Amino acid sequence: MCGIIGIIGSSPVASRLIDGLKRLEYRGYDSAGIATVHQGVMDRRRARGKLVNLQKTVEQQPLEGLVGIGHTRWATHGAPTESNAHPHMTDKVALVHNGIIENYRDLKQELIAKGAVFTSDTDTEAVVRLLSDYLDQGYSPQKAMMATVHRLEGAFSLAVIFAGENQLMMGARRGSPLVFGYGNGDGEMYLGSDALALAPLTRRICYLQEGDVVVLEREHAQVFGADDKPIVRPIVETAVSGALIGKGDFRHFMLKEIYEQPSVMGDTLASYYNPARQSVMLPNLPFDLAKVTKVTLIACGTSFYACMVAKYWLETIARISVEIDVASEFRYREAPLPEGGLAIFISQSGETADTLAALRYCKEQRQHLLAITNVPESSIERESHAVLQIHAGPEIGVASTKAFTCQLTVLACFTLAMAKARGAIDARRESELAMHLAEAPSRMAEVLNHDARIKDLAHHVMEARDVLYLGRGTAYPIALEGALKLKEISYIHAEGYAAGEMKHGPISLIDENVPIVIVAPSDSLFEKTTSNLQEVVARGGKVILLSDATGIAHIGDQVQTAIELPKIDPFVAPILYAIPVQLLAYHVAVLKGTDVDQPRNLAKSVTVE
Repeated sequence: MCGIIGIIGSSPVASRLIDGLKRLEYRGYDSAGIATVHQGVMDRRRARGKLVNLQKTVEQQPLEGLVGIGHTRWATHGAPTESNAHPHMTDKVALVHNGIIENYRDLKQELIAKGAVFTSDTDTEAVVRLLSDYLDQGYSPQKAMMATVHRLEGAFSLAVIFAGENQLMMGARRGSPLVFGYGNGDGEMYLGSDALALAPLTRRICYLQEGDVVVLEREHAQVFGADDKPIVRPIVETAVSGALIGKGDFRHFMLKEIYEQPSVMGDTLASYYNPARQSVMLPNLPFDLAKVTKVTLIACGTSFYACMVAKYWLETIARISVEIDVASEFRYREAPLPEGGLAIFISQSGETADTLAALRYCKEQRQHLLAITNVPESSIERESHAVLQIHAGPEIGVASTKAFTCQLTVLACFTLAMAKARGAIDARRESELAMHLAEAPSRMAEVLNHDARIKDLAHHVMEARDVLYLGRGTAYPIALEGALKLKEISYIHAEGYAAGEMKHGPISLIDENVPIVIVAPSDSLFEKTTSNLQEVVARGGKVILLSDATGIAHIGDQVQTAIELPKIDPFVAPILYAIPVQLLAYHVAVLKGTDVDQPRNLAKSVTVE
């Protein structure tokens, strides 16, 4: 959600600010803007809609200046209009903001009473006018920034430039990520909402912590902690490369990322699977898996469906009690958590606000905390006791694909490690399951061979108003994920159900105009799924069956279309069956002409609750 880029440059920065915002398009946005200081005078350009609109505005009305900030806005307070777009400005300061200021109404009333005139509907404008008020009182920029931050309630990251200051920029962070980077001896400094924003500019970055304020000048940075005292934050060498985010020969990032899955799953397995021993090897954890009394899995969206699969795995293979919950609901029921419990938090970005809040609740309950993320040094990683990286590489498409299957891969490895530690499986069974997991990347490549067939199938789905997805066992979360993908990018209403629940309501929706996608590997639950399939067919439902050769031979003649997937062990089936539902959603969306990589109203990194 929203993106921030700031540059103190040795040459004019406007074009590089726009390039930085392009790297942040994956976060989701509906307006954008930049502001610079040139010879002490501030100026800005803003536009609603896509960055191409801002770029045209800047080409028509160029901006000079060696220091500047930029922003992509995902609307929260106020419609996505140019007047609500960032940066917000007064005659003294320009500011961009990620997050939500919870007390902005009180601040706004206070400032209006002092004579301030507001021109937008945003919570952000209260911040820029409060900062200006302190400057009017004679505060230095640094003191005004600190005083402002102390007045704010909520989650935010800020980037600020000042009139009359040609080489000064400040940032602040509370609850929303912000990083700064060092130039290469060229007199430059950078500020961004994540490492990807700074990737082509520098690899030497520093992650701000909760309550930090950073004062950036040429080749110099000073960080102040929440107590306003100077503090040293470590400089790290980021492995993120700007070269990783191109589409290559693919039409969309989403399709590229679907096709990257065999490769990135292999990269992920390489971190946790020892082929010589045919065994899973996790990094040293600061807690004993054998002594864990209960596992709590917490996530949002697609990551929550990975939790659902992991619950099946951990309970059936590791024989441990597992609770799962969506992060946005978890802490409100004040769940009692047993001593010695393990809470696992799954987030592609590592910055998901609801998941981070749930983590802090579990920390108060003295749980062991394990993060599964795709972004090193993210907030969730830093606040956990241990982390398992998924190694999917930058995922730009808003609808998650490769991150999901890599999450499943890590959770599968964790399941085997937990089962071994608890004595629930012996070495032979561990080796057997680990080998099935190791074979999955090559089997994923086989599934991608069905792309053209699925593309043809998409023509039959694109006209539907409603689509149902059904599955049992670990196929049930894949049905939910398939429905979510279709909703996200094609805007067709879709629902996923446990197949056994059809008779409890959803069966009333079935007619010849509702496609039904049934996820049914030939596992121990296949016969029960078959019974549900026959109920659908008997009522005129047009079934798209995803199964293997055994399953299709058994019932394929009763369905409209069957896609044959490789015959694999049920343990790894959900990883492979995720691919055809991704491809189906993608091709339907392309046929409907929607914005596949940046679907309306969605954001990649959800950093507000």
